[in-house]
Amino acid sequence: MSETIVRLDQASIFQKDNLILQDVNVEMRQGEFVYLIGKTGSGKSSFMKTLYADIPLQEGTGQVAGFDLEKLPESDIPFLRRKLGVVFQDFKLLPDRNIDQNLRFVLKATGWKDKEKMDARIKEVLEKVAMDTKDFKFPHELSGGEQQRVAIARALLNDPELIIADEPTGNLDPQTSVEVMKVLQEIHQSGRSILMATHDYALILKFPAKTLKCDEGKVFEVVQKSV
Repeated sequence: MSETIVRLDQASIFQKDNLILQDVNVEMRQGEFVYLIGKTGSGKSSFMKTLYADIPLQEGTGQVAGFDLEKLPESDIPFLRRKLGVVFQDFKLLPDRNIDQNLRFVLKATGWKDKEKMDARIKEVLEKVAMDTKDFKFPHELSGGEQQRVAIARALLNDPELIIADEPTGNLDPQTSVEVMKVLQEIHQSGRSILMATHDYALILKFPAKTLKCDEGKVFEVVQKSV
């Protein structure tokens, strides 16, 4: 039986004083691919930010990658985040450095020191997303799809237990979205857990998986036909 990677029980999620989601009961097991859907403003981003401790969990209990969210001291947040890889809609690559330097910056920031090990890890993750020949390019020299591949590579650097992808195809055309989705599928098939927020129902139909929906302050699982 695979272990639980994410569990929220009777959780309420607030943005400052505003209640965004209440009575959230969610379990995600290791190795699962789960979609998170819902209208803009329905709480998808707040849900995800709670998982990587950008928003503190104020009510209920929560566990992510072995960390208790409701008791998490601030000093432990970096250790939780090292077990997670986060992919954003707008890539968040540093514009003033090339792809190799972008990835090296993350490794150094998370405690890597050995240059040869860093070189090998950067090569490895870029190969996984078919970007290993473009490590010398700057973000503005890449297409949106290529930038998102690099962002996925960056999320893989510290061998995360869970990848949280917040609308990773939101800024991409349909064909590029499918290409990026195939990259995520390959990563998932290697045993990685992925939680992906999306508006793109065509992708869900093409790559069906367990689907959670944020709606009217609740989070619930939906069967594929009612998406």
